[in-house]
Amino acid sequence: MQSSEPARRPLPLGRIWDVVALVVVAFALWKIFVAPRSFAPPRSFPAPHAVYERLDGDAFRVTAARGRVAFLDFYATWCVPCKIELPLVEAWSQRHPEAVVVPIDVGEPRTVASSFARRLGLRGVALDPGASAGALFGVEGFPTIVVIDPEGYIRAKWQGLNPAIAPAMSNALRLRSGQAPSKD
Repeated sequence: MQSSEPARRPLPLGRIWDVVALVVVAFALWKIFVAPRSFAPPRSFPAPHAVYERLDGDAFRVTAARGRVAFLDFYATWCVPCKIELPLVEAWSQRHPEAVVVPIDVGEPRTVASSFARRLGLRGVALDPGASAGALFGVEGFPTIVVIDPEGYIRAKWQGLNPAIAPAMSNALRLRSGQAPSKD
């Protein structure tokens, strides 16, 4: 007796790799374009009242940024992805003076942070020599950018290198401050 069902052929190995490649590309697109736009209010919480000394001797108080969108960019000088992302964030910061962007060197001496900031052309660098960022902001790796809305609530935290950080920051600024979209 013969079966009326046609025999199934296994997928060729090339098709499996095509599917895997599509999944990887879809994840990368989601990570770059969709995930940074997630600002779910139920997961937001008030930013801590942290104070960091700046390289110029002034103090940066997180609460002083109220009324504006703030981006705290936590990094370390030994972090290779930080060396790629910091200039991108600095360039974005210069084009968007309405936002508060503060690069924060975590766990390193002033001399190391100062030399690194000069070499990369970073402005307004703050210091976290005691590495309190982990406990206060949940920084688990570098680079990490924490987005604080004008009311003082943490609305997003982006960890790791994001080559499309400028559009993500522009989107966060637009969503949190009610501005028109920028051309980043």
